[in-house]
Amino acid sequence: MHKQLIACFILISSASFATKGLAAEDIVLSTSNTHIRTLAASCAACHGSNGNAVQCNINNNAVLAGINKNYFVAQMLAFRNGERTATVMHRHAKGLQVEEINQLADYFSAQKPIPAISPKPQSLGVNHD
Repeated sequence: MHKQLIACFILISSASFATKGLAAEDIVLSTSNTHIRTLAASCAACHGSNGNAVQCNINNNAVLAGINKNYFVAQMLAFRNGERTATVMHRHAKGLQVEEINQLADYFSAQKPIPAISPKPQSLGVNHD
């Protein structure tokens, strides 16, 4: 038991030397960044890769890339609190902590909006001979 305590002390001491000069938030951000990117990836189904949704008349999903952070947070909190109605966003927002919402706001606001190229509407011929 004594040897295990010494081994733990050495391990903890060496870890503190390895991180000397780094602030606690630097260490947390490296882990958090992966977590937030994973959360953001789950938004891609409706909001496009990195928040670049393709706009169309059928499903008017918001483009999140380059969004104002404060607006994003306000909308997500409104979904979360039930102040803004939605089909599924209120469910997604309720599963997020406020800090995760803030970090998603940082993530999406930093993404570059890419204009979508949509094909022009085409009319189909009515003669089906």
